[in-house]
Amino acid sequence: MAQTAMSETYDFLFKFLVIGNAGTGKSCLLHQFIEKKFKDDSNHTIGVEFGSKIINVGGKYVKLQIWDTAGQERFRSVTRSYYRGAAGALLVYDITSRETYNALTNWLTDARMLASQNIVIILCGNKKDLDADREVTFLEASRFAQENELMFLETSALTGENVEEAFMQCAKKILNKIASGELDPERMGSGIQYGGAALRQLRSPRRTQAPSAQECGC
Repeated sequence: MAQTAMSETYDFLFKFLVIGNAGTGKSCLLHQFIEKKFKDDSNHTIGVEFGSKIINVGGKYVKLQIWDTAGQERFRSVTRSYYRGAAGALLVYDITSRETYNALTNWLTDARMLASQNIVIILCGNKKDLDADREVTFLEASRFAQENELMFLETSALTGENVEEAFMQCAKKILNKIASGELDPERMGSGIQYGGAALRQLRSPRRTQAPSAQECGC
């Protein structure tokens, strides 16, 4: 009973990834989003970490299942297996590290090859609070995002600036794609599932009523 009640508290479930080089603050972004506080004892992720949260996006309740992947090269073969069927991703670099920015193309290629065909990706320039040490300009990253059809925000896992906004914007775009028919939650590998609330609407009373005289094929 408890499991059924939980499933009815949201309309959709989206599978999300957080990807990018090690040290960009991916785990801290996830922790800030879920716990609303900075994770100051963060070590490099080994393999994959997981978190989930229900958010309200334009009146729809969406449960995000978020997989935070390790950024080190030695874990790439492990983390790639988690890309399958992801509906959304935060592609993270560190604004104070040119190296993490230069690696974005490789991460983007992996995501588009291995995840859902219509994956929605938002580029996040993290560590906005360290603006004095910046190596990547806002304009440069904005151009990269535009050229690769990505949304873009600069975030700070330390202060929380734009962290929730990044997840919200990504989820909102996925919902728009569902509404337009571009994404189908019933298609295998879409990274989207109906929650209990949406299923109740699909099983509306008109579907369960007896056929009228006009509908009868007798």
